[in-house]
Amino acid sequence: MEIKTNFSLKNYNSFGIEAIAKQFIAIQTISELTSILQSNPTSKKFILGGGSNMLLTQDIDALVIHIALKGKKIISEDEDFVWVESQAGENWHEFVIWTIDQGFGGLENMSLIPGNVGTTPVQNIGAYGTEIKDTMVSCETIAIKDQTIKTFTNADCHFGYRESVFKNEFKFQYIITSVVFKLTKKNHKINTSYGDILAELSKNNTTDPSLKEVSDAVIAIRSSKLPDPKELGNSGSFFKNPILSKKEFDPIHLKFPEMKYYEISDSEVKVPAGWLIEQAGFKGKRFGDAGIHKNQALVLVNYGEATGQEILAVSKDIQKTVFEKFGIRIEAEVNVI
Repeated sequence: MEIKTNFSLKNYNSFGIEAIAKQFIAIQTISELTSILQSNPTSKKFILGGGSNMLLTQDIDALVIHIALKGKKIISEDEDFVWVESQAGENWHEFVIWTIDQGFGGLENMSLIPGNVGTTPVQNIGAYGTEIKDTMVSCETIAIKDQTIKTFTNADCHFGYRESVFKNEFKFQYIITSVVFKLTKKNHKINTSYGDILAELSKNNTTDPSLKEVSDAVIAIRSSKLPDPKELGNSGSFFKNPILSKKEFDPIHLKFPEMKYYEISDSEVKVPAGWLIEQAGFKGKRFGDAGIHKNQALVLVNYGEATGQEILAVSKDIQKTVFEKFGIRIEAEVNVI
């Protein structure tokens, strides 16, 4: 276990931003994690997972602890369900594919989302009608301050749209070390309610899709819209889809009747941020090496040597222009560091 100094984080964030960590260490076991926390009680600490949901705008003047805990296993099962535990450092997409290969249902709609398992509850990640909260039973954590072990149940996490206690009241207080999911073994709840999935499945005349066929459809859709971070630096969707009360939305919709939206309750509407950004004229635009992807306006990209500050400036320009045009505020989904 070696602490490295002045360590480049370029290969540890999906934007491919060059930033330097004052100190860096990769953690392989819980005992290593406990030891490093105990032996550096006064050091500023920065917890790094897969690096897929952050924008580095500066060097990190702290001890960067990279959570590289590996392993996954079945911890319980009955005739209908299986409880699977994954360590935090497992790649999310690889874990999803593993569950599908085992015949376990529940995560297939979240195929190809970048990042590691340990950060999925923080963001309550989701795609195509499913979210982590739908299948997560609990996550085990270690307190940064005193190294106590605490298990958070699904209810304890206070999940919301891309929200949890780990982004709010317990931010920077706990490190997630493993996550438990309850998945189906049979009678899978196949969710193809999103039009994109249905359209993709119809290409192969698939009317009763398997878990793998749903996953393959999601992978095809995401691959067509989202660039591979290994080829073009990005963090997936940069912005959240804004949620408005119908009272707020109705006069805006009256002014812009072509605006896309989804009713999420009797009183609330979700507006696709990608549509707003595209209508504001940003899709495919480039500002030096920072830009907006040509196929998906929600995705900000690094064409090579963009700095985090340059990408942040583009994001703020987008937010300002969308608000001026539509009167709707869009928030960053990505954590700006």
